[in-house]
Amino acid sequence: MKYVDEFRNQKLIKALSRKIHQITPENPVHIMEVCGTHTRNFFRFGLRKLLPSHIKLLSGPGCPVCVSDNDYIDRALAYASLSNVIIATFGDMLNVPGRESSLAEQRGQGHDIRILYSPWDTLKIARDNPKKTVIFLAVGFETTAPTIALTILKAKEQKLNNLLFLSSLKLIPPAMKSLLKDRRLKLQGFLCPGHVSTIIGSSAYEFIPQKYRIGCCITGFEPLDILEGIYFLLKQVKNKKARVDNQYSRVVKNEGNWRAKRIINKVFGIADARWRGLGVIPKSGLKIRKEFAAFDAQIQIPIRCAIRKSRNYAIRLCKCGDVLKGLIQPRQCPMFAKNCNPENPQGPCMVTSEGTCNVYYQYQ
Repeated sequence: MKYVDEFRNQKLIKALSRKIHQITPENPVHIMEVCGTHTRNFFRFGLRKLLPSHIKLLSGPGCPVCVSDNDYIDRALAYASLSNVIIATFGDMLNVPGRESSLAEQRGQGHDIRILYSPWDTLKIARDNPKKTVIFLAVGFETTAPTIALTILKAKEQKLNNLLFLSSLKLIPPAMKSLLKDRRLKLQGFLCPGHVSTIIGSSAYEFIPQKYRIGCCITGFEPLDILEGIYFLLKQVKNKKARVDNQYSRVVKNEGNWRAKRIINKVFGIADARWRGLGVIPKSGLKIRKEFAAFDAQIQIPIRCAIRKSRNYAIRLCKCGDVLKGLIQPRQCPMFAKNCNPENPQGPCMVTSEGTCNVYYQYQ
């Protein structure tokens, strides 16, 4: 396939693998791939076999579903249980376990929960169901935020007073900053997410080499992209010159997508956000601005009292939080591949195809 086969050329991949072996230091090098798609494709294409054993790739908090905290999931479940409410969501959210249930279970009980491919679809659902309240679960990173912001702007233009949004939108750079403060990780480089970087640009990561002396490389998702990103980071480690490399320059620009950023800033303001495993990270989330409060589910339908703390909270055994921080691999979780698998996920890292536990289960 044109524009894909070029990045899966076996001769080029093997040649790049040899270059990586030649440049790799003798000491272990710890690199974190922040994006869940990088994690999946790294194992899907068998790239682990092409690297020296002392290159340690750690999976980070690059799956928006996985980093959604328990309170957000339970709040979504509380909304779903209300009468005359339609929950609209991306499919990955359906099986994420809450403290007592999941959206899939509530759907099976007859609650109106609909899977969408785009936030834009909520406009039609709201128009077609004027006597019901439609609540969209706005989960994602900078990549998803522009479309959700546009949907809110359109809803205001169409005066849809029955369409609400429950925001769990998060920002990647503050999470990376939080990880760098954890000395247990001993990171020497980041493979930065390509999709997110198309929006925020390569300049958004400059604080990392400048303040923390840690290298970054924005990387695409094909085998050659990932290997070349690793090669660039190894060159930085060898030369002891941390910087932001842009392997994905065919898509990512230094300034990012200024139109998308302008739309995000019009609808959302920056706020502190709670991440699963990482806790509350300052200025790492997107909150609906006061001008658009009419579309904020938490303001229009406060349901804090409906969120209960279950005494039989079995998910406490799940180590998804430690996996998201790169502190452990999925196999080190006592539940992995035993009572936790894609058919019966006990934590969000096993639910989505970009979740680290799911990737390890599928490919290892």
